[in-house]
Amino acid sequence: MAAAIRHVTIRGRVQGVGFRYWTRRTATARGLEGWVRNRRDGSVEAVFAGPKEAVADMIELCRRGPDGARVDSIDEMPAGPDMLNLRKNGERFAELNTV
Repeated sequence: MAAAIRHVTIRGRVQGVGFRYWTRRTATARGLEGWVRNRRDGSVEAVFAGPKEAVADMIELCRRGPDGARVDSIDEMPAGPDMLNLRKNGERFAELNTV
């Protein structure tokens, strides 16, 4: 199984509904690495790294998100390992500050 790193931006009603917490918990349960953060434009941004199928499954789960969320669109693109450097040392999956 090949490793993958994907950068996603999720738009809709995705702030104020626990999306970051849900993303961190869901990704961690699937053994993924990465991070999630809110953006000032109202979107949520995330990076998922791990087995290709697990990353694809996580992105599919983000299309629904937690209860109370309404996902209108997801933009996804390949990312490099440097995208993981935003986490603190030792963190597998982080909730980052809003940008």
